Amino acid sequence: MTTRALTGWSGQGQGRTGVVENEAILSEYDRPVLFYVLATAFPWGFWSLAALLSRLPHQNEPVLIGTLLLSVAGLLSPLAVVFLLIRRRPALVADVVNRLHRPKGRGWFFVVCAVALPFLSLMAAQGLSLLFGHGAEQFQLRTGFSFSSGLMPVWVTLLGAAVVEELAWHSYGTDTLVRKMRVFSASMLFTLIWALWHVPLSFIDGYYQNEVVKSGLLYTLNFPASMVAFVVLMNWLYFRSGRSIIVPIVFHAAANVSAELFMTDPDSKVLQTGLLLVLSTVIVISDRALFFGVPRRRADRNRSAGSEARR
Repeated sequence: MTTRALTGWSGQGQGRTGVVENEAILSEYDRPVLFYVLATAFPWGFWSLAALLSRLPHQNEPVLIGTLLLSVAGLLSPLAVVFLLIRRRPALVADVVNRLHRPKGRGWFFVVCAVALPFLSLMAAQGLSLLFGHGAEQFQLRTGFSFSSGLMPVWVTLLGAAVVEELAWHSYGTDTLVRKMRVFSASMLFTLIWALWHVPLSFIDGYYQNEVVKSGLLYTLNFPASMVAFVVLMNWLYFRSGRSIIVPIVFHAAANVSAELFMTDPDSKVLQTGLLLVLSTVIVISDRALFFGVPRRRADRNRSAGSEARR
């Protein structure tokens, strides 16, 4: 079965995921520059201060609490920006609330994909790594974690980051780019912004991004490279589930959990990135109408399709 069959995409701008209504509301997400400037500047400020605290010679309780509070403040900042931008706009509030509901119909297929893709791709990468001399112990469950998050339990960090980030990125951040950009172009731009958004975290001692940088150049470069596939797949799941915010939350959470669940060798994570890049390429080619459709033309086709359906 092809991607088009799975998504219900006919090639004429009419799908089964409420695209007509989606195109109409996208024009309301009209503050892309303000959103991304604030959603990046505030985390950079908070996390830069957290990085300074994390490197003080005496890591006593007040310092650890300060680092934690600054880290959480940075994480919550994009969501706070969303609140400020939509709080006096009933149409946007209603749209966001509606998209927080569980997916309907075929949307459940994409929930299953969101859970399965990170785990299956990691298992495939670990299996492939056996051919390069890596051990089968990678398939054992991890008894600890590859990083610390100060006073915050690591599992709370893994799951909480997925929820809070996607509540911002897929309530406002993605739609404000797609309103005037092709989905593929918006995905690439968001990948660049998101990679830069993470940079200060690499200076907070003990945090995941900091440990990645310490592991070497290859694994440092793998982090933004993996984001390319991650964003393409997540946006495909997002739009094909009818812009359900739940789906990218599930995908992000599954990716975070799978990365810490097994004794995965860092080289296997590089292989996983390669596999996901191949998969994302196949999906982009298969669903060209979604990724490369011109926004205005998408809207025109959808209005025309809607008029014909009402006749």
